Amino acid sequence: MSITSMDLRPTAKEDRKLTQGDFFFLWAGAAISIMEIFSGALLAPLGLATGIGIILIGHIIGNTPLALSCLPGQEKGITSMLSVRFSFGVRGSYLFAILNIIQLIGWMAVMQIVAADAIDTITQSVFSFSSRELWIVIIGMLTTFWAMGGQKAWKVLNTVSITLLIIFTIIITYRVFTSFPPVSTPEGTLPLGIALDLVIAMPISWLPLVSDYSRFAKKGSMFGTWMGYFIFSSWMYFIGLISALGTGETFPTKAMLALGLGLPAMLVVALSTITSDYMDVYSAAASWLNIREKANSNVVMAIAGFVSIAVSLVFPIDQYQNFLLFIGSLFCPLFAIVITDYLKNGKEYDVEAAISGKKYRYLYGFNPRALFSWAAGVITFWVAGPYVGGSIPSMVVSALLFLLFKHLARFNEP
Repeated sequence: MSITSMDLRPTAKEDRKLTQGDFFFLWAGAAISIMEIFSGALLAPLGLATGIGIILIGHIIGNTPLALSCLPGQEKGITSMLSVRFSFGVRGSYLFAILNIIQLIGWMAVMQIVAADAIDTITQSVFSFSSRELWIVIIGMLTTFWAMGGQKAWKVLNTVSITLLIIFTIIITYRVFTSFPPVSTPEGTLPLGIALDLVIAMPISWLPLVSDYSRFAKKGSMFGTWMGYFIFSSWMYFIGLISALGTGETFPTKAMLALGLGLPAMLVVALSTITSDYMDVYSAAASWLNIREKANSNVVMAIAGFVSIAVSLVFPIDQYQNFLLFIGSLFCPLFAIVITDYLKNGKEYDVEAAISGKKYRYLYGFNPRALFSWAAGVITFWVAGPYVGGSIPSMVVSALLFLLFKHLARFNEP
């Protein structure tokens, strides 16, 4: 069995072979992305010192639930969406599986758009060739076919890709930091609360995927995940921030071209998009298997990939900031509840009963207490966002309400 095996049933212990180092490289690959650089550039109105502070604080906050989300997978061998069944009910997990598939297709589309724009800018400058739509289709198809056909070679391909990405990222970092001293008076304004949410939302967006991979862990998934994503995502944000402050451009490709790094930048963009979108395609299929266990995973991955290409051709990229906040508002309170419930009751989880649907039915398959707690968290996110940031308040409200309802109901058998 490989990390790309598709099965709703718990991963057998003898098939849990991934180590701490494997997870470090897996999440480093997810973090090395043009979207992280682009997101870092959005923080330029804060200035250098405040921007760096927000990047570090946001990643510390966001990476903590990211790492904690490894627990159901590593300890129970279950997928992310299966772990939702225990808190929200069997049918409740279907709702969030659908929301997750939508956000994954959205992420694939956003990545393909930005990558295509970046590659098109580079090829137009270097080769005088321009075709944004062509690059969208090529990137989308490469990602989809890699997910469908590269399963056996996944570990080798991922390690080679990440190694190349790290080498070129070091080169780009050196050139950026030595060529673009930050300007002293950044343009525009950005509330600190919104800025913090824009950083936290990035690791939070991966929460619905984490157990899909940690279920293959032999050991060390939490630490490897935390360190791999924290180091490299923060690094990408720093590059974006410095580039934007030095050039006034929020789109990083123009800065790379100014440094004479067109071809290395194109390689980084292409490889990082494929390594990140690969995880999205795979987890979209894993989420659908939570709804239809006997579905053909390759068919699901193909549909998700081709739908993302279609969405890429029409999605307005100027809505990217709102897309990030939308993801944070849905998944911060969701996984606050899932993680809280697992830490409190995980030892009592009956995985086989959750898969068969014999337990965790609650009310017609939904747990209304959990859904109410989640909805309260979503509202809190948008109300608190402009002032103190919505991520932390939404997680706290949802977790506390869930525990309160759990205590008042005094039920042990869901």
